[in-house]
Parts: sequence; structure tokens; C-alpha cells
Amino acid sequence: MGSYIKGKNILAVDDEQDILETIEDILEEANLDCAGNYQEASEKIKQKQYDIVILDIMGVNGMKLLEESVQRNIPAVMLTAHSINPDSLMESIRKGAIAYLPKEILAKLDDMLNKLLEACEKGEAPWKMLFQELGDYFDKRFGANWKKRDHKFWSEFSASYQIGKGIQERLMHDEKILGRGI
Repeated sequence: MGSYIKGKNILAVDDEQDILETIEDILEEANLDCAGNYQEASEKIKQKQYDIVILDIMGVNGMKLLEESVQRNIPAVMLTAHSINPDSLMESIRKGAIAYLPKEILAKLDDMLNKLLEACEKGEAPWKMLFQELGDYFDKRFGANWKKRDHKFWSEFSASYQIGKGIQERLMHDEKILGRGI
């Protein structure tokens, strides 16, 4: 597999400097910008068109940054340790993220981003790939029947993998599509 992250403009946002340094080491092939707080990240999102943003949920107001990224049609990956739970996973999906990754797999970030970017480039559903890769992790972390509590959400989500809610949300902000009156 070729590298999909090589030369990509990526923004990593986390309030933990050691996490940002680790991401810099892992994503050395990319053109990486980093931000350690909400304000700095928000300014960067407004000023530059990134190929993808990596957002911590806690400490930097990651959900608000997700909304701002989606409005600018920038794919966003949520990266979290403290907020890893079914509710923040569902909120990430609803607000338009293309992935939700636990910091426990940070060492595989380049591999996961390559797979996500490849899926997006090929028009495949990034969430489908993510659940193939991390489904067992979520089941172990959240419990075997974790989707039953929100059965309606997950059954609708599974039925619409091909055009997930996140893609629909991002398309609503895509100037190329809006200009066509679609």
C-alpha cells in the first residue's frame, strides 16, 4: 500500500505536548501543523485548508473544533483517551467525524490514517473500515452488547455506511456541490 499521508497537510490538536510530539514522530511524511489549545486550532482551521485534522476531544474543545472542521469541509479524526465511550463515539459520528480513535492505538496512527485516507479517496466508507479494524476493541472496551442501548442509532448507521451522517454533513458545506444546486 502506498502512503496516503505523504505530503498531506495535517493538523494535530491536543493539550498534551507529549502526544503532539509522538504524532509528529509518527507522521513525519506529512506536512504537520500542531496546536495545543482550542483558540490556536480554530485559527489554523480558518486560515488553512487541511487534508485532515486530528482532534483530541477533552482539553481543547474537540467537538467544537469538529464542527468548525466540517463547516470548512475538512475530514476530522477524533483521538481520545479520557472520553472513550459510546456517547462520544455517537456524537463524533453525528457531528461529521470520519473516525474515532483511542489514544491506546497511537502507535498505529500512520497506518490508520493511511487506511482512512485511502477509503475516502476511493469513495469507500471510512467508518466501515474503522469498525472492521477496531470493532473488537470497542466490544472489549464498552461490553459485548454496547450497541443495544442505542439500537435505533446503530441500525440506521449500519444501514447508511455508504453515505454516513458525517459525509452527509460535510457535503452540506461543500462549495462544489452547493454551487450545483444539489
